Amino acid sequence: MWEYTDKVTDHFKNPRNVGAVENPDGEGTVGSLACGDALRLTFKLDADKKICEARFQTFGCASAIASSSALTEMLIGKTIEEAETITNNDIIAYLGALPKQKVHCSVMGREALEAAIYNYRTGKTLDKKIDGEVICHCFGATDKEIEKLAREQNLTTAEDITNACKAGGGCGQCIPEIEDIINRVIGEQKKAEERPKLTQLQKIRLIEETIDRQVRPILRRDNGDLELHDVDGDRVYVKFVGACVSCPVSSVTLKDVVETQLREAVSDDIVVEAI
Repeated sequence: MWEYTDKVTDHFKNPRNVGAVENPDGEGTVGSLACGDALRLTFKLDADKKICEARFQTFGCASAIASSSALTEMLIGKTIEEAETITNNDIIAYLGALPKQKVHCSVMGREALEAAIYNYRTGKTLDKKIDGEVICHCFGATDKEIEKLAREQNLTTAEDITNACKAGGGCGQCIPEIEDIINRVIGEQKKAEERPKLTQLQKIRLIEETIDRQVRPILRRDNGDLELHDVDGDRVYVKFVGACVSCPVSSVTLKDVVETQLREAVSDDIVVEAI
């Protein structure tokens, strides 16, 4: 029997905003009935471009329903830019807590939100291409997805990964590979902690070198680029140019490409903002 907070129980027994928004401005569907969980999220904006209505349809357990219900409540009144900052940990915090075996339910909510925002901005359905090598064939999890979860949520065991995304929770044959990924991430994090403290001038030079060597080649594949505008402590301000200016997923590129590369090369505290 899972231990649920009163708020989780309330959102499960009395879910808010169940159903689908009529003529939504954004919608996203994630999960699979074959895997046991699926979520469809829809939302509508008002004249001020704030989310005035958000609804969900979920097939899943009590935690999946509660997480989806909580997410819709969190979205109402927010702009798209504010909404896209919501993480799965924010959903968990809103609910008070989730059993560690049910963390993946909050991750599903975050993924549905990402898909719905993408749909709003592009009019298209988010087609999540396989990024990396499939490690867990039972649940279709790749090495890149597992590594990202391990880094972002400081997961240190295969059980933690299973709780977050189900990988390893089927036949179990992928657990040694999951443990290898975790150990590599932990090793890289320890190495980062051992980096010598940089002066501000050294930091700026390393940021410039990393952008030239690791970021620009990625952006230029799609005729995009960026310029380093300023560095204030650990905050790095950049300006997108070329095709990146009109790219509907430039905010994703900012975090998943630019910020990730700089954090790996310079400091885990780096925050990148576009001007």
